[in-house]
This record gives sequence, C-alpha cells and structure tokens, in this order.
Amino acid sequence: MTNFRKVVLANDQIYHIFNRAIDRQTIFNTRWEYGRAVEAFRFCRFADLPFRFSHLLNLPEGDRQRVIQDLNQNKEKLVDIIAFCIMPNHFHFILKQLKDNGISKFISNFTNSYTKYFNTKHERKGHLFEGLFKAVLVETDEQLIHLSRYIHLNPVASFLVKVGDLENHPWSSFPEYLNLTSDNLCQKEVVLGYFSSIEAYKQFVLDQVKYAQELEKIKHLLIET
Repeated sequence: MTNFRKVVLANDQIYHIFNRAIDRQTIFNTRWEYGRAVEAFRFCRFADLPFRFSHLLNLPEGDRQRVIQDLNQNKEKLVDIIAFCIMPNHFHFILKQLKDNGISKFISNFTNSYTKYFNTKHERKGHLFEGLFKAVLVETDEQLIHLSRYIHLNPVASFLVKVGDLENHPWSSFPEYLNLTSDNLCQKEVVLGYFSSIEAYKQFVLDQVKYAQELEKIKHLLIET
C-alpha cells in the first residue's frame, strides 16, 4: 500500500524533517561517516547540481572548495538549512523549502547518496532509511525556537556527549550557532534573531538539559510521531 504524506510541503514554509535507519541500526559509526553525511547534504541543498556528490569527492581538495564556493555564489537552493543534528541512527533538520518539491528532492538526494556509500562500504544491499521521511510544519515562532533547542540537545539528551562538550559537537549546527566554527551552512539568524545575543541563545538551550535527559529515559513510554 502506497504511503501518502499528510503534510503538504509548501514553498517559504519551515518544517521539522526527520528520519531514522531501518530497524534503528547504527548507520553513522565513525567521524568519517558523520563527516560524509554533513558534506553530502551541504552539496545536495543546491538545485540543478552539475554532477553527483561522489564525483565531487574525487576532485582535489582545492577544486572541491572552488565548486562549493561557486555553488554558494551562483546556484539556487532547494532548501535553506536552519538547523540540523545527525545522530547514530537518525537525523533531524529544520528546513525552509525554497523551490517546488525542494525538501523531497533534498532528502532524496542526501539519503540516496549516503545509502550508496554506506552499502558499498559495509557490503550490504537495499534500503537504509525508513520509507517516508517525517515532516511537521513549524507554525509559530515559539515552536521554531523550542524545536531548535530540542534538536541541538539531542546528543546530550541521548547521553552521547557531555553537556560541556555540546558546543564543540561537530555533527550538529550548535557550534555554528555559537560562532565557534567558520561554517556558513545554516541560516541561523532565522532562530538567533529572537534572542538578544548568542549567549542568550546558548543559555536558552542549556537550561533544558536536565529535562531533556529525563524525557529520553521514558521516551519508550510515549506515543511516537
């Protein structure tokens, strides 16, 4: 039976997008695999790509950087990435759709690229992610800022990293929000514009660490979305 999406993905709207691996298996095992995922969706957010991500990786480092710079300057994007977090068996994005079917194309390009890489590396076949990615419309400013906090707290709530290490955790956009990296992957001002300073946002996130960890302990009792 075909699955149909209940949420319409419309241009200029913001969504929480998430999906997990089949059987909740760990699919991001090493720094290289996490890094591969981040670089893949950095590339896949653009429309009308000149070639596949695997071809980009075969270029010398200097050429790769020039390609990305050219894409940033000259190519339209499918989506704006507002925030993200990559976890061992799932991912979260806050995305704004910029072009028709932009979110679906972006997620398809990203997951197909990573699946091909993962299957080749681990000598497996078949799908890697659950079928239809989940999408929730972000309807209010309050929902947006709380969602960004939830996503950025995922690594701590799941006890993957310590609170003191969260701001340097490279597989989420939290370090970029705190200006601790030179990355410009995310449209962070969409969220940070609601705060008086970067430090105010940092405290907004960290103030909920204890609650997030307690919620993680009982999530198996909650109804899944």
